[in-house]
Amino acid sequence: MKQNLTISLDRQTIRKAKIVAARRETSISGLLAQQIEILVGEEEAYERAERQAVALLEEGFHLGGRGPASREELHER
Repeated sequence: MKQNLTISLDRQTIRKAKIVAARRETSISGLLAQQIEILVGEEEAYERAERQAVALLEEGFHLGGRGPASREELHER
């Protein structure tokens, strides 16, 4: 379900936006809707990636090797 949104822009910005919209064969409203959808999608993708990165860091990485050496192993001569 769509809902209307009102914004205020200066005349120069509106004039330029009309030109951009015309070049893209859409309206200013369509242009804004598309850009907002892109922005929201990028934000959601960033948040998803951040959650995945934090989960990986909390899980940790096995980098090979074995557990810590004992004191005796470290000080063998």
